[in-house]
Amino acid sequence: MAEHAGTLGELRASGWVSRPVKEEVRRNAIERIRAGEQLFPGVEGYDDTVLPQLENALLAGHDVIFLGERGQAKTRMIRSIVGLLDEWLPIVAGSEINDDPYNPVSRHARDLVAASGDDTPIDWVHRDTRFGEKLATPDTSIADLIGEVDPIKVAEGRYLSDELTLHYGLVPRTNRGIFAINELPDLAERIQVGLLNVLEERDVQVRGYKVRLPLDVMLVASANPEDYTNRGRIITPLKDRFGAQIRTHYPLEVDTEVAIALSEARPLEADGLNVAVPPYMAEVVATLSHLARESPQVNQRSGVSVRLTVSNMETLVANAARRSLILGEADVVPRVSDLDALTSSTAGKVEIEAIEEGREGQIVDHLLRAAVLTVFRRHMAVETLGDLVDGFGEGRVVHAGEDVGATDYQALLDEIPALAAPVASLRGDDNSPAATAAAVEFVLEGLHLSKRLNKDSAGSRATYRSR
Repeated sequence: MAEHAGTLGELRASGWVSRPVKEEVRRNAIERIRAGEQLFPGVEGYDDTVLPQLENALLAGHDVIFLGERGQAKTRMIRSIVGLLDEWLPIVAGSEINDDPYNPVSRHARDLVAASGDDTPIDWVHRDTRFGEKLATPDTSIADLIGEVDPIKVAEGRYLSDELTLHYGLVPRTNRGIFAINELPDLAERIQVGLLNVLEERDVQVRGYKVRLPLDVMLVASANPEDYTNRGRIITPLKDRFGAQIRTHYPLEVDTEVAIALSEARPLEADGLNVAVPPYMAEVVATLSHLARESPQVNQRSGVSVRLTVSNMETLVANAARRSLILGEADVVPRVSDLDALTSSTAGKVEIEAIEEGREGQIVDHLLRAAVLTVFRRHMAVETLGDLVDGFGEGRVVHAGEDVGATDYQALLDEIPALAAPVASLRGDDNSPAATAAAVEFVLEGLHLSKRLNKDSAGSRATYRSR
């Protein structure tokens, strides 16, 4: 009923109640928590760490700053808070700063309400338009955030002292909404000072005018902890004004990272390809990121983003799709031989710290092999594969790689019966030749990395034989 109110009088008659934005967020958060609904759907791995802190901050009505390395879902969580706003909000028609019809603050809205009374026209804005976002850059100015005199309005004949000559910045235009600043330390310190009143006194002042705009804004910011010393810092008075400082982190479990990567990676099924990523291959991709976060040869100050896992998952599937198309196979199932393609998608997302030039590729290759071995040991007990290793006696050689078709691997199960059991445990219910090929390659590579088989490789081609 309230959503159809077209005038201030109709709005009053509808019984609509004006609430501050933080109270609005708190009320909607309480309703969702009481109903057992997720406040931040799509955010994985934070259920026991970050999200409880964020929920506490919202219930307490605090402004929030997220501290964390790149790729830790800071921006996603910030944008998700918008879902806790009411879907529709009434404003004075024509207002640039979402004036509350019951308590207008801009000159335009005050004059309109004074002149029209209950006949003041009302517009309704959706919650998506009540979110403002700014990536902090060194060239960001007070005019961008707070506002500036509009020379065009002055040229039209208004006096400089006229409040109507003001062009409002991003913060006032997000009045009665949520404003986010990403990479806050990149904002010049003198500009950060301009946010002090926004966070504490809840008003803005423009160019020394005797104009005070009491704003109703929830401010959320993000920052990389290393930015405090590298590119800039957050001034102490500004940090003091944030009610909650929440530290984010990378996924603590491989399974969580796998779930994120599979949900974020671009699906090739949309292009008519029958894609199936074996769980163990997805684990290899996620484990690579986890090992990189622990490696002394990777710069940990810059972080190893979850975007690395997503990009590697997409690259792995893309290489498998290219191979399947070349071989004329219907099913796309990534294999160990497809992992070589991950070098290109990994190199640009991690900062390798190598003493010698040109060793970046070797370090990435070492991490890949370590990831395969880690996952292999998680799924297989090497001591139970003695019969399989013995099957490589008498000079038996197995060829693998991108140029080997899935049916060739299928035939290998008849030649080496001991290979059937470990392959069956890996492929699960998928008995397709492509799934069999992927499992065979994984078992052979795992035995090689466990020092049970020798491997001669050239590019994506490999030959496995007994030691």
